[in-house]
Amino acid sequence: FQREARAASALNHPHISTIYDIDEHEGQPFIVMEFLEGQTLKHRIAGKPLPTEQILKLGMEIASAVEAAHAKGIIHRDLKPANVFLTQDGRAKVLDFGLAKLLRPAKEDATTESLTQTQALAGTLPYMAPEQLRGASVDHRSDLYSLGVVLYEMATGRLPFAAELPTALADDILHKPPPLPGRLNPDLSPRLEEIILKALEKDPERRYQSAKELRIDLDRLSA
Repeated sequence: FQREARAASALNHPHISTIYDIDEHEGQPFIVMEFLEGQTLKHRIAGKPLPTEQILKLGMEIASAVEAAHAKGIIHRDLKPANVFLTQDGRAKVLDFGLAKLLRPAKEDATTESLTQTQALAGTLPYMAPEQLRGASVDHRSDLYSLGVVLYEMATGRLPFAAELPTALADDILHKPPPLPGRLNPDLSPRLEEIILKALEKDPERRYQSAKELRIDLDRLSA
């Protein structure tokens, strides 16, 4: 817990919630983070598509935060609208690196065994990449899949896969293509649809290979 929390506290970025301290009280570890006023992206979406300009702005901000985390060797593993906070001035702040996994141990003796052993399937099912569900090796591209789900939800007001039974939902994520977001939101730009679908590729090799690449595509479309 402390290793991951300290790694997250090293992420000094305008779109990542700042962590000020890690301590323990009566055997219970805790994190002190900045106080934020506003609402989560989950509450902002509330089942309705967001305007394209807002999707692009928030998408770039979240991608920028993820890019900074990946540069420090950290993947979030639980990106979802409930973990993205929108401040009162409209800025996105990525929250909760509590499930983050260090891609590279901070020290030689800080093995990742304890991180992966109990958190092999850590995350939130509708936002998990296919490789996470299979228990395969997870890398930064898993975050990009989750970001694709967030973009899809911002663009359509709904999840790409929404089966009620966890087994059926997992099977859909693993094997079915998502409904085209443009059919759910006719006002959606075809280029934005392409970006979302590329982020949602089931094969990590066919997905975006970096958050920077995704951010640049969103920036080009915004321009």
